[in-house]
Amino acid sequence: MISSLEIRGFKRFKAESFDLRPLTVLTGVNGGGKSTMIQSLLLTRLAETARGAAGGAVRLNGPLGLALGEARDVLNWSADTREITVRLGGPSGESWVYVLGLPDSEQALHLQALRLPVQAVPGIGRDVRDPAFTYLCAERLGPRDTLAVSAEEPDRIGVGVRGEYTAQVLALRDTRAVTSRRAVRESLRSPEAAGPQLRLQAEAWASHIIRPLRITARVAAGIMAGMIRFGEPGLTGEEIRPVNTGFGVSYALPIVVAGLLTEPGDLLIVENPEAHLHPAGQSRMGRFLARVAGSGVQVVMETHSDHVLNGARLAVAQDRALRAEDMITHYFDHDRVLPVVINDKGELSHWPSGFFDQIESDLGRLARARRGR
Repeated sequence: MISSLEIRGFKRFKAESFDLRPLTVLTGVNGGGKSTMIQSLLLTRLAETARGAAGGAVRLNGPLGLALGEARDVLNWSADTREITVRLGGPSGESWVYVLGLPDSEQALHLQALRLPVQAVPGIGRDVRDPAFTYLCAERLGPRDTLAVSAEEPDRIGVGVRGEYTAQVLALRDTRAVTSRRAVRESLRSPEAAGPQLRLQAEAWASHIIRPLRITARVAAGIMAGMIRFGEPGLTGEEIRPVNTGFGVSYALPIVVAGLLTEPGDLLIVENPEAHLHPAGQSRMGRFLARVAGSGVQVVMETHSDHVLNGARLAVAQDRALRAEDMITHYFDHDRVLPVVINDKGELSHWPSGFFDQIESDLGRLARARRGR
């Protein structure tokens, strides 16, 4: 597991260090650096593609949904070198260093891998097709009648950066076309599910987090497309198209499926897990992701929702699904990053100004407005 991250010369960070835990929550102001931190991890994953490749090119646009522009766009404006360094640390003193340099042309759309770790990094891995690494970006696919399918080997297919392969992942396990990750691990199983199979477990968890539903997934022969249809629990034969179930289902289901697919030692990165979910669903999603982290998976999530954060706190204080020392929150302010830890009662170590305090501010303004009438 990765226990520390140091970034030098990348975008807004001239030099910044972070503690990482099994559950690392990123929150704070817009433009504070949350996405930059996640992108530094994505760059290490992409740098693995440069091993043995001509020129050692690390593409800045395309893979993992990145659209970072030109090489000059990602170098910190006050950096004193033309190199970007990402150093990852392990709990036993391990150190894995990635050094990426700007090509001669600053308009190039890639960086050059100058130094890569000798040993494989937990969760990052060596093979970029390894499903141990999952990243779900904030721009997930909304409701679609059909979804993409991957031509990759079945055991290597994950839900995709935007959730585009979710139908295929579910269908492959329904038809037993995979040899690994066929059933959900016991520690992540819902007692409400009819069995350990991925679709049944995804159905139970999605019903708990989003709304009660039944899931059917298949790959349509001849048109190379995946399809998901929904139904009301207990009713057979009725199929509801995703466009008639709302954005919440389509945005949240890939997260649920990705979490249930994980194995200990995996790395799961999720942006905005709260998108299109009602507050109770946001809280349950936070509890679910904390439970995934408590099962031996490293989870990094970026969120603007206090409900998601409070759900994770409940996973510590009430569910005992995650140890307090295994969770950390980084609050990104305009000019600094403040770590916030938690105790076994779910209490936060401190509450920085601007850290999920808008409701108190608004309620105070409303009270003063009432008194002024």
